[in-house]
Amino acid sequence: MKHKNSISILVLFIVLFSFTAAATGIFSGGGPGQYEFTSIHGEKVLIYGKGIYKDMSAEVAPQGIAQDVVTLFLGIPLLIISLHLARKGLLKGRMLLAGTLGYFLVTYLFYLTMGMYNKLFLVYVILLSTSFFAFAQTMLSFDLNSLGSSFKQTLPVKLVGGFLIFQSFMVGLLWLSLIVPPLLTGTLPAGLDHYTTLIVQGLDLAILLPTGFLSGVLLLRRNPFGYLLAPVFTNFLVLLMTALTAKVIGQMLLGVDVGFPVMIVIPLFNLTAIFSSILILKNVKEKSNYGSAA
Repeated sequence: MKHKNSISILVLFIVLFSFTAAATGIFSGGGPGQYEFTSIHGEKVLIYGKGIYKDMSAEVAPQGIAQDVVTLFLGIPLLIISLHLARKGLLKGRMLLAGTLGYFLVTYLFYLTMGMYNKLFLVYVILLSTSFFAFAQTMLSFDLNSLGSSFKQTLPVKLVGGFLIFQSFMVGLLWLSLIVPPLLTGTLPAGLDHYTTLIVQGLDLAILLPTGFLSGVLLLRRNPFGYLLAPVFTNFLVLLMTALTAKVIGQMLLGVDVGFPVMIVIPLFNLTAIFSSILILKNVKEKSNYGSAA
């Protein structure tokens, strides 16, 4: 694997700092407890008031804790395992590593831009930086010219590609249904609370959903970039959808009405992403020369 030493060092930092961030998010306490705050828009917002997320809204803070649980108990172990497999020269290990690094990159991009300022600010900065450079180096380590021949002909490109296109389209429709009606009526969208703007929806619509859609299209066409982007994005979705499922479950346990469609669609997308990832990895043909460093 190209750049394996620098990637390994970066992953070590990601493991250490994400463990610190996630554990703090889960176990930190203290604070006045829930209270009301009037936003700049004049709306009453219920603030969480406890732990590292004490300045977040009472609806969003538990979602952050749920994602911290997934990061701590699934994301970090998967990052270590995938790095080990990648260092052994396994192509599937590198694909899994890239997808996992993508999860850490997106997670701490959101934490840095949406989370209210707290004492972990520089930790989030370090995690975003190390995740970005580790992800970039891992993606650059692939040889596009040989990727097509690195998969068995039994790879179900229609199933995986179709799933990536469908989930990108459906999530895009979900976000637009939240954004467009308030824009037309001059009202505020649900969930804005006291935050500056719709960070998650904006970045999803601008970057992540188009990437997922394009990955599916390119895979259907058996384009070399499709053989790279689709496996990486699918592995990324496994962790992201698991985190979203955890958030849905956490909200339901707190008595929040998440809506029947969300209760069904998110876990279903999660299971489909896991199934698609397994299919992709099972259809990778390993070659002995992948272990060589450059």
